[in-house]
Amino acid sequence: MEKLLYERSAGLTDMQTHYCPGCTHGVIHKLVAECLEELGITGNAIGIAPVGCSVLAYKYFNCDMFEAAHGRAPAVATGIKRSHPDKFVFTYQGDGDLASIGSGEIVQAAHRGERISTIFVNNGIYGMTGGQMAPTTLVGQKTATSPYGRDEEWSGKPIRIAEMLATIDGAKFVERVAVNTPANIRKAKKAIMECFKLQLEGKGFGIVEVLSTCPTNWGVPPVEALKWLDENMIPYYPLGNLRKGDEE
Repeated sequence: MEKLLYERSAGLTDMQTHYCPGCTHGVIHKLVAECLEELGITGNAIGIAPVGCSVLAYKYFNCDMFEAAHGRAPAVATGIKRSHPDKFVFTYQGDGDLASIGSGEIVQAAHRGERISTIFVNNGIYGMTGGQMAPTTLVGQKTATSPYGRDEEWSGKPIRIAEMLATIDGAKFVERVAVNTPANIRKAKKAIMECFKLQLEGKGFGIVEVLSTCPTNWGVPPVEALKWLDENMIPYYPLGNLRKGDEE
């Protein structure tokens, strides 16, 4: 008799995703969906997906979803949470969205201590629009708009969003994780679960930054992309919790 060992989370639909081969957005979707399901809040959750690689996330998460203009997901989430305080509200944003045009939005949402949760996917590049340099692109990293590598003198250093938000009193949970190894994936799920629980307890704003791969725009094979993340992104964007609960 066959035994079922693994099945798709009820927090996800049966729709096949549009993500490129080797992209870890699918892994992150799975973790978010599992947390929603295990907390029993899938039917009470509202997600907000802005412009970017995650623009079609409404097809994949098995909960109510809203679309937001580029960078404006925190503002939309704020309106939804304030008008429906009983709902669990989360945003799912990429670095080209959150760290660039949406940087003011996320900072102000954190300052206000909005009771929302943010999943921030950082792959160091603009994915959907063709691989341009993002605020998170590493120094020396080649992109469509920095073919010779990011020049620190010209463009400055990459912005560390998690460290910046961790200085804000209204941000009650800030952690950076990665999804390039099984061990890191387990830690990522734990962080997302803790962040979601904080909202359920009504404590304030929470964000989990997830280091992710973009083999297509990085121009490397999927397996090599996992190694590249480990050797290049993690040293600049160290993993770990920066703020938890009521810690100052």
